Amino acid sequence: MSYGGSAALQAAVYGQLIGDAELSALVGGAIYDAPPAGALPSLYVTLGPEDVRDRSDGTSGGAWHRFTVSVISDAAGFAAAKQAAAAVGDALTDAELTLDRGHLAALNFYRARARRDDQLRRIDLTFRARVQDAV
Repeated sequence: MSYGGSAALQAAVYGQLIGDAELSALVGGAIYDAPPAGALPSLYVTLGPEDVRDRSDGTSGGAWHRFTVSVISDAAGFAAAKQAAAAVGDALTDAELTLDRGHLAALNFYRARARRDDQLRRIDLTFRARVQDAV
């Protein structure tokens, strides 16, 4: 197994989201690796958990990364959060990301879950990425 591409994948996903014009128009710069302390914007995006499974073969290490990107809103309904979630999906699905370590072989939408979380609306989008490690 190779977990070596995990940090590179995270950095590339974050960069893709920050650089996406449609998502930025909806949430501004409110895209976080981890939400900052203090007051948060009404609508923001944050990177979430990751589950990694071995997909090495006889020639190189590799792994399937299942990771979550969350859209969180304090609006009364889900409309704004769903617009931002769609923009996240558009920015990441089949994106050709360049990694600092390894090679991204595939990046696909896996599933989404929308729910009320206390006074917030939360949409967790899960993606699957196949990373081949070059080391």
